[in-house]
Amino acid sequence: MNALIKWLEKYVVPVATKIGSIRWLVALRDAFIATMPATMAGSIALILNTFVRDIPTQFGWTKFVENMQWLIGINGQVWTGTIAVIGLIFAMTFGYHMAKQYGVEPLSGGIVTLGSFLMALTQTANVTTALPKAITGAAAKTLKAAGATLTVTKDAATGKLVHNLGTSGWGFFNFNGHFGSQGLFTAMIIGGVAVAIYIFLMKRNLTIKMPDGVPPAVSQAFAAIIPASAAFYVVGIFTWAFTKLTNLAFVDWVAKVIQEPLLHASQGYGMVLLLTVLVQVFWFFGIHGTNVLGPILDAIWLTAQYQNINTAAANPGAKLPFLWTRASFDLYAWMGGAGSTLILLIAIFIFSKRPDERAVANLAIAPGIFNINEPVMFGLPIVLNAIYFIPFVLAPTVMVSIAYFAVTHGLVAPIKNQVVWNIPPFINSFLATADWRAPVLQLVNFAVGFVIWAPFVIASNRIKPDELS
Repeated sequence: MNALIKWLEKYVVPVATKIGSIRWLVALRDAFIATMPATMAGSIALILNTFVRDIPTQFGWTKFVENMQWLIGINGQVWTGTIAVIGLIFAMTFGYHMAKQYGVEPLSGGIVTLGSFLMALTQTANVTTALPKAITGAAAKTLKAAGATLTVTKDAATGKLVHNLGTSGWGFFNFNGHFGSQGLFTAMIIGGVAVAIYIFLMKRNLTIKMPDGVPPAVSQAFAAIIPASAAFYVVGIFTWAFTKLTNLAFVDWVAKVIQEPLLHASQGYGMVLLLTVLVQVFWFFGIHGTNVLGPILDAIWLTAQYQNINTAAANPGAKLPFLWTRASFDLYAWMGGAGSTLILLIAIFIFSKRPDERAVANLAIAPGIFNINEPVMFGLPIVLNAIYFIPFVLAPTVMVSIAYFAVTHGLVAPIKNQVVWNIPPFINSFLATADWRAPVLQLVNFAVGFVIWAPFVIASNRIKPDELS
């Protein structure tokens, strides 16, 4: 055991420490956190619609659903301004926190990333309409001259030929796709480049300096003009050239080449297991694993979660695109916090005879119920406590494996609602999935985790507090 811990201290901890100190990763994490007011408001709207629309619909309570249309409509408006446009909101918060990390004017940094994000999006809309009869002759020539397209397709149901009129227009953003979770990776890439240019020029003092006595807000705005303009033009030249050369908007290319493969990989058991183990190992050495790996967890699995949420909101009852999302870790592997330390506290109350452990458990149980585990992590402690290293890593590993295969085999519904991270176990899983089987899965995992933790708690009775290392 000591040899393993020394090896981890030598090779793993330095890497984790360096990752945790990279400023753009910290900014990325903080940017996701900053979207919480929007995501929580949108989550409330979606959860309310679960209870007034989705569940009643399952039971055939059509009259109740009809009477609640006013609330369903209001919730839809809230969703439209929050989770539905989370990519747009993140584009602003990312630039703000990047600029803040590097000590330059942050609001302009947010404006730079927001504007750059919009440049990378599709700005045209194509609409195809089936015509009641064919258009020929002069009318067809006039429409084609105006930029319309005329096509003929075969109706699969009737076998008849259908004449279609296609038109396109400029100035239409893809609200349902690009403004939402599909735009997150584009905001990270194109926004990161833009704000890096802005920060670089601000640091080199390539700014317009105003005389003393000018209000700070005015002075800061003028100072940002040259760096922001340079960033906008670099991004503008790139996105214009990219579209001309590829006939694709940059956001569509990112979705196809980068985002889709990463999201697909995130659904594999190996990737889920690896992230779970790394979070536990980092935490054991006192490094906040969920924060250090937050940029990865949020960029990949939170993106998948937002796509589930938006799919469920736009098409109730439709098949969700992703089975494993960001909240899946919290619900099934980290009950009470990383390591499922709420289970440890219950085991201490039942089996521990050590006064120091029972005293910490008495203090930590209330926050633990709400998934706050710093009191037990640093008070027991679990950090660098060799007796608890094995269950701290093993319990979440086994629990995440059980949950992964339960969800991927259709035994439990995937997550379709965003829930606040500090909602107690069993309640949070039902709200997140609207599936009664999710709390049952949590209960099974709780029991399995208890079986893993209990022997080590019993063993710790033989160790005096001053003998722990």
